[in-house]
Amino acid sequence: MSSIILLGMLSACGNSQNSDKTAAIAKAKPAEAAPMATDINGKIQNILFFGTSLTAGYGLDPAEAYPALIQKKIDSLDLPYKVINGGLSGETSAAGKSRIDWLLKQPIAVFVLELGANDGLRGLSVTETSANLQAVIDKVKAKYPNVKMVMAGMQMPPNMGEKYTADFKAVFSNLAQKNQMVFVPFLLEGVGGVARLNQEDGIHPTAEGQQILAENVWKKLKAEL
Repeated sequence: MSSIILLGMLSACGNSQNSDKTAAIAKAKPAEAAPMATDINGKIQNILFFGTSLTAGYGLDPAEAYPALIQKKIDSLDLPYKVINGGLSGETSAAGKSRIDWLLKQPIAVFVLELGANDGLRGLSVTETSANLQAVIDKVKAKYPNVKMVMAGMQMPPNMGEKYTADFKAVFSNLAQKNQMVFVPFLLEGVGGVARLNQEDGIHPTAEGQQILAENVWKKLKAEL
């Protein structure tokens, strides 16, 4: 994918969210938790996807969002895992730091973190974003020490400044390495900037685009199940 096309798409996302306060940043209710799954020993095997509208599947049927598509892959392999979609449109890392406590009331075996893009689009401090994401990670680890963790990376448009975009991109890889998390370099790889794979707003993936997001994550996640 051309970096110019990709970053242009992200820039459009930022403009839409910041100026028009479109549905891209409209607050939505968190998805309801799915029933818990257990293995033959009765161990809870929930996978929590925690993130933004990209994870929530904004503009689509919930069954078309990439976490639900990953559930289908899991079911096809008869693996004892149940996906919980904890995506919320407009979520920032600071808001996520507060919201994660509610979702941790249910036991989880795998935690997939997709958060931070809205921070970048608003030009928030990279240091603050990193600290908030680390706080989320720490809360998950403290509650469930044996949880397996996956980090989904994100990037920013060039209009944010060369240093900011470089520092922002590095946040995700640095945190993944520091916390020994499985790393998905860029969640929107193959989708960002491709018109036919995004909805009319040019921001959110179509159902077909979500299928690619699912593949991007599944390539890294499957080895952990």
